[in-house]
Amino acid sequence: MLFFLNGFMGSGKSHWGKIWAAQYKLGFVDLDGAIEADEGKSVVDIFESKGETYFRDVEADKLREMGALKNTIVACGGGTPCFKDNMQWMKENGITVYISATPDEILRRLAKGQEQRPLIKKLNQAELLFFIEQKLKERESFYKQANIILPSADITEHTFEEKILVY
Repeated sequence: MLFFLNGFMGSGKSHWGKIWAAQYKLGFVDLDGAIEADEGKSVVDIFESKGETYFRDVEADKLREMGALKNTIVACGGGTPCFKDNMQWMKENGITVYISATPDEILRRLAKGQEQRPLIKKLNQAELLFFIEQKLKERESFYKQANIILPSADITEHTFEEKILVY
């Protein structure tokens, strides 16, 4: 079985994906990390040197490579479900989970590592909050197509067993 964790950047996809994978002896793939390994560049550098269109093409290809894996949790990038029919593909090939977080929760989390995130690295706090609110509005219709929706504030190490494995 494949489990695709989706949600806005900073919602906790990689954090919880790693914890749950270790706890349940599953594989774990951070989709952005896999892309960086293949490209030999950070996501920031890919966006800056080749643009978002190129990145989204590579992202869709890498996502579909995940279909060959078994018993793996895939933490997707924040925009992954919004492009190239990726959400539909994920639903056809595994269980999709939307980790939802409020704009304030996301702002708190993103402020720490903002430089590593290409879409927000040059924004001040007010601009960042506005960006988060606008992007959430754009992306939420894709996120909400997930099989399971989990509020990030309610997630624990037991959530995987209690909410996802029983799906």
